[in-house]
Amino acid sequence: MATEIKVPVLPESVSDATIATWHKKAGDAVKRDENIVDLETDKVVLEVPSTVDGVIKEIKFEEGATVNSQQVIAIIEEGAAAEAPAAESGAKGKEAPAAGAEEVQPKAEAKQADDKAPASTKPQSSGKNDGLPPGARFTAETKGIDASQVEGTGRRGAVTKEDLINYASGKTQGVSGGARPEERVPMTRIRKTIAARLMQSKESIAMLTSFNEVNLGKVMALRKELGEQFQKDHGIKLGFMSFFAKAAANALAKYPVINASVDGTDIIYHGYADISVAISTDRGLVTPVLRNVERQSFAEIEQGIADYAKKARDGKLGLDDLQGGTFTITNGGTFGSLMSTPIVNPPQSAILGMHAIKERAIVENGQVIAAPMMYLALSYDHRIIDGKEAVLFLVDIKNQLENPHRMLLGM
Repeated sequence: MATEIKVPVLPESVSDATIATWHKKAGDAVKRDENIVDLETDKVVLEVPSTVDGVIKEIKFEEGATVNSQQVIAIIEEGAAAEAPAAESGAKGKEAPAAGAEEVQPKAEAKQADDKAPASTKPQSSGKNDGLPPGARFTAETKGIDASQVEGTGRRGAVTKEDLINYASGKTQGVSGGARPEERVPMTRIRKTIAARLMQSKESIAMLTSFNEVNLGKVMALRKELGEQFQKDHGIKLGFMSFFAKAAANALAKYPVINASVDGTDIIYHGYADISVAISTDRGLVTPVLRNVERQSFAEIEQGIADYAKKARDGKLGLDDLQGGTFTITNGGTFGSLMSTPIVNPPQSAILGMHAIKERAIVENGQVIAAPMMYLALSYDHRIIDGKEAVLFLVDIKNQLENPHRMLLGM
């Protein structure tokens, strides 16, 4: 029985998707729930699993094609034995293999045909190339790189275009002593969306950034004092982000315009703190949303962040995870940034930037001491947020982080 594999139902905010990578080809056997294709939308990469055990009889769209919600992209013959159709063998006009022929036979024939081909026409790759994304596969074949020799830095260890370019660059420079390779590759849909939204923010928001600094000595001491017991009790480490998320949620309640958004000539005030947390992935920056942070405990916040980070690494973030958000926190300090001006993510009106913790000399009680200091940055939409409110909001966060015991008690 033939089973149709369709594009999942896409939300209203996502009009279509792009076929990113086929993990199977026509004639391959598949198991129920096995991922057969990755679809890239403007926000996330969706995995489309097989709904049955069987054999892929037809793939209707090539990689790079644009598809719509609920569009049929493949046909699976339920319960059939694997075989390679004539169209896939590349031998047009030859008689198709008999039904029920073992899968090994067409593979062997393909190998023999490949062995007889001139060396210049053989792709210089191993079987690992077959699972590469389109851009990476093209790079491997045109540059004659065996992808199995390249260490992948992409999702699940996948070899990316950048990995191949870096590999080729090092190899070329070692031989010629200074070649300068270049390659033009199209942006992914996610990168295009990030670029468009950043330009939208720049062009539509009167953005301004205010700075402050915070002494994290007491937060670090508290983590050292309670961290081990916290992990035993909750099964999750006590990190820095929960302190910042909780401090932000408390400050947003005091200064609700920071948590508001603009809709035409109206200001929408949100009576909840849905905080977007920026997470870097190999495909770009994503901002999954922690819902109702004002109600969450430190353990719930830490668990939510850990779950999102794992889903982001595994490419499992769903569209619902990224929808909404009234305020964003981004941490450039994980990459060593000392100070930056983060860009507001519309329709939000503000974003908090964390940075690297550096031990610096400060004056405390008339004495010069070394303290673990971090610069904070708040970028905001000056159309609705005045400088006074932005500064007071940052000072409130600073005071909470410099008195974490009071913050834990809700004071």
